[in-house]
Amino acid sequence: MLRRIACSSSSLASQTLFFRLFRQIPRSYTSPTTIAFSGRNFSRLSTPTTLRCICSHSSSEIISEHPPFIRVYKDGRIERLAGTETVPASLNPQNDVVSKDVVYSPERNLSARLFLPHKTTQLSASSKLPLLIYFHGGAWIIESPFSPIYHNFLTEVVKSANCLAVSVQYRRAPEDPVPAAYEDAWSAIQWIASHSNGSGQEDWINKYADFDRVYLAGDSAGGNISHHMAMRAGKENLKPRIKGTVIVHPAFWGKDPVDEQDVQDREIRSGVAEVWEKIASPNSVDGVNDPWFNVVGSGSDFSGMGCDKVLVAVAGKDVFVRQGLAYAGKLKKSGWQGTVEVMEEEGEDHCFHLLNPSSENTPKFMKKFVEFISG
Repeated sequence: MLRRIACSSSSLASQTLFFRLFRQIPRSYTSPTTIAFSGRNFSRLSTPTTLRCICSHSSSEIISEHPPFIRVYKDGRIERLAGTETVPASLNPQNDVVSKDVVYSPERNLSARLFLPHKTTQLSASSKLPLLIYFHGGAWIIESPFSPIYHNFLTEVVKSANCLAVSVQYRRAPEDPVPAAYEDAWSAIQWIASHSNGSGQEDWINKYADFDRVYLAGDSAGGNISHHMAMRAGKENLKPRIKGTVIVHPAFWGKDPVDEQDVQDREIRSGVAEVWEKIASPNSVDGVNDPWFNVVGSGSDFSGMGCDKVLVAVAGKDVFVRQGLAYAGKLKKSGWQGTVEVMEEEGEDHCFHLLNPSSENTPKFMKKFVEFISG
């Protein structure tokens, strides 16, 4: 069954957010303007001189730049231009939620941030909660579970849904290109599943996770990862079974548009391809047709999806909107026996609920997200 919910629109700029990000900074250093960098901020100078970098490593030569994601120096150093800010976890309640960081992969030095309703810590261990496993976005390149954007988002989700959330850190490109992120995501799921008998490493998961109500979720690149993890859960018959998956504004793409309403602009399509082929997955022989990225157009079979229900959230101004809708349609027709639901915010852009939380549609999005993982 395919259900579709349309929310009213709000006014945003006409270009998609994803594409606007690529237009913020010139891609080459042959531009007639000078760019002065200082941390994440930049300004255009009026004199047509050479690039001037204002940073602690000003003597290092920049060999390439891929705004708004990374800058690469000749000495091999990589500087992220966004998504580097972090906030600490806290056992002191914030918005009635406590949090802590736990290492799930010592060999790769990877952690997860756990979020728990504060009132739960005062109840008996028999008070089991839905378990949400979340994968952050950021084009496989930037952001982390420790970002204020994701910390605040999951704090609100946990408070509203009364659930336990595990926000997963994974290795990022270009240091660790695809498929590293997928390997880490699966490793985290296996680590979490090892607690299902109550004897795992992490006490909060042992005490409070209801393994009959396990959900996967993620946005953008994390939405892509969530799909692949649900598919792998089905293929490998993961126990406990995933109850549902939330795929938010998923980063799915391909060399060709999925339909006549998909992005046709060659500059936009080449811009998205550049991120994948030069940074996220430079070793892929298929480019943007790599099955990790080209989920809809590939010959993959969705009938083995390893969960009972899927919520696909799309935004009308998002560069990925047609891919998301085509994905939901393909999943419905695949022979999979679960339920597909689509939520579309027609006037919104990519990850608006994170980047534009004051939008009139953010409460509607949050309400549906919370209802899905609370059911």
